[in-house]
Amino acid sequence: MTGWTWEYEDYDPADERLRESLCALGNGYFATRGALPECAADDVHYPGTYVAGCYDRLTTDIAGRRVENEDMVNVPNWLPLRFCLAGRRWLTPDTAQVLEHRQVLHLASGLLERRTRFALGEGRVLAVRQQRLVHMADPHLAALRTEFTAEGFAGDLDVDAALDGGVINSGVARYRDLAGRHLIRVHTGSVEPDTVWLQCRTRASAIRIGMAARLSADAPVTVRHGESRVGQRVRLSLRPGRTVTVDKTVALHTSRDPAISDPLDAAIDRVGAAPAFDELLEEHLTAWDQLWRRAELEVPGEAGDILRLHLFHVLQTLSPHTADLDVGVPARGLHGEAYRGHVFWDELFVLPYLDLHFPEVSRALLRYRHRRLDQACAAARAVGRRGALYPWQSGSDGREETQELHLNPRSGRWLPDHSRLQRHVGSAVAYNVWQYCEASGDAEFLHTKGAEMLLQIARFWADSATWDEQLGRHRIRGVMGPDEYHDGYPDARQPGLDDNAYTNVTAAWVLTRALEVVRTLPEPRRRELAERTGLDAGELEQWEDVSRTLHVPFHDGVVSQFEGYGDLAELDWEAYRHRYGDIRRLDRILEAEGDTVNRYKASKQADVLMLGYLFSPHELRGLFARLGHRLDDDTWRRTVDHYLLRTSHGSTLSGLVHGWVLARARRAEAWTYCQEALRGDIADLQGGTTGEGIHLGAMAGTLDLVQRGLTGLETREGALWLDPVPLPELSSYGFSLRYQGHWGVRLRLERGGLEVTVPPSDRSAIDIRLPDRAVRVPPGETCHLHLPD
Repeated sequence: MTGWTWEYEDYDPADERLRESLCALGNGYFATRGALPECAADDVHYPGTYVAGCYDRLTTDIAGRRVENEDMVNVPNWLPLRFCLAGRRWLTPDTAQVLEHRQVLHLASGLLERRTRFALGEGRVLAVRQQRLVHMADPHLAALRTEFTAEGFAGDLDVDAALDGGVINSGVARYRDLAGRHLIRVHTGSVEPDTVWLQCRTRASAIRIGMAARLSADAPVTVRHGESRVGQRVRLSLRPGRTVTVDKTVALHTSRDPAISDPLDAAIDRVGAAPAFDELLEEHLTAWDQLWRRAELEVPGEAGDILRLHLFHVLQTLSPHTADLDVGVPARGLHGEAYRGHVFWDELFVLPYLDLHFPEVSRALLRYRHRRLDQACAAARAVGRRGALYPWQSGSDGREETQELHLNPRSGRWLPDHSRLQRHVGSAVAYNVWQYCEASGDAEFLHTKGAEMLLQIARFWADSATWDEQLGRHRIRGVMGPDEYHDGYPDARQPGLDDNAYTNVTAAWVLTRALEVVRTLPEPRRRELAERTGLDAGELEQWEDVSRTLHVPFHDGVVSQFEGYGDLAELDWEAYRHRYGDIRRLDRILEAEGDTVNRYKASKQADVLMLGYLFSPHELRGLFARLGHRLDDDTWRRTVDHYLLRTSHGSTLSGLVHGWVLARARRAEAWTYCQEALRGDIADLQGGTTGEGIHLGAMAGTLDLVQRGLTGLETREGALWLDPVPLPELSSYGFSLRYQGHWGVRLRLERGGLEVTVPPSDRSAIDIRLPDRAVRVPPGETCHLHLPD
């Protein structure tokens, strides 16, 4: 890490998958892993390219069952560019002696640079420099410049560039028993010798893909057609110390794109009109410069360098181009095939950051959920409920995409997967609707699509709650919480748990917010909504009742993760750490031993503590009070301590949540968990998972930790509420944000002080609320506030 660059020295096959993920380039429409262009997919390299929202569904016979899986498709590979001395074998770092290898990701410019020096024998050296971009100004373009320099010799160099439609989805080892050949009907051709094309379609979803490539070099270009592949060959004349250049420009379209007739025609036209590499680069740099200004973040030291890398990958996955697409938040970005490219609840960790920088992107991501509201209502009806049941995993059309079987790599067994019982994803959607509308002031969205989603999610929770006469409370049974280790009670025949605290408290919050929205809607709109949905006063009364009487279990003076959690056995944590070392995936370890984590007080990741991540201490106390419980500081502290000792952090999100909660509680150990969240992907703490795709929720969450967690920033009641907490390891930082029509509002925190600058505009003053005072900052002014220790 060197400020604005991310660098790797030397070639190490064992690290290549990790580097490919962290050096991936994208623009919100598509992304390509940072694989070396001369290397084909094998056990070391995986040059995947993924288009946002491009899914396909296949069926596999496995473990005695027919398993259906929908994948984000690995589309044709545009990267291939190999080279060799005339008549010799192709050069790669795996087949030739590498004297020097360096890979640099330039964050400011969105450029991947690679330099390699190959030893060719007899004192001859070939130096290769490549610059790669996935264009941020034109989301359908990418380009690769390759410069060859002969050191100590003269001779001919053959260069072969190609478009490869023979790729499959095989980037995750544990999925390789599942069908992965999504591309069919591959056809190739050429327009001129310098321009070739490839078209294909996905097998089931019938998405047509068109790709065209233009090759520029100071030598004649010949075209070669192969099976599922089209190549272009040039022979370059090398002289000692003289550099020769080959530029490859590529255009990519699919039939999902708006305002085109045919994806192949569009790709050919676009690559034909594309300027030369230098002009493409200039336009690309301008687009990135604008993004960095809108997402300005100043954090000193190593933490700031990592946060900048995280921001880079968030912007590559969800850029302003995303606002034009019907896509959700892929949990592993557009960087690999883990989770099959599905959309989970990870948007809960992503949208709050985007709300305050790119609200148009947040709105588009919420519209993805709204377009699938009918599907969610159908899912609720299928389980005998009213309202909307959003799936745990979503893809193309909003049906439940969660696998029914999963492989435990440690035991080699395929096991039932009950993750679809994580019905709290609906609460995450509702939370993001609310946060977006508060931050943006988008009343139109709140009154229309937002209100519709809130209403149907609240309706589902109210209809899922059953009255328990003995308890005198409503209960939600048969679910899973965020923890994911516990999917049922020990020795129970049916999966599911009762009264998961996170699920019930967030359900109460959704019901409360939905009531507030319905009651404050303009009367004509409220009438429309009631007529369309059958909402009446009796149902609103039911929501009010359930929102106050949902059961929250306790044991030993702490909030229980679920009813019966306190009766589970304690795990000998030290013994398992001593035996296995890394026990993040304790569930796999225990299953391989013939045991089950369902028997123990052990969590994969934050569950109850997620409540402290979503809600400020003031709001959380209010929620518990509404439910008839007193959540004082001592009870919350005991609850935090209880789960700190019993969580294995088998998810990258867990360290983030713990760091956030501990920082808000002013706990000295907060920085340890913050560091784990920061280093989760760059250090591959989950043991090989980053090579399958970055963890987008954790990356965005670390940005939001600085933006909202440490500042205590809330957007509510038409004001910016701030309650900063001191974190000695991060005592000085600043960022800009976009708030209700104000662009570039700048906040800077120094030890003991807060500075707020509102750029000049025609907007009204911003209300700033701190625990002990309120100020108004008009456009064009800066306010300096002293913060008490």
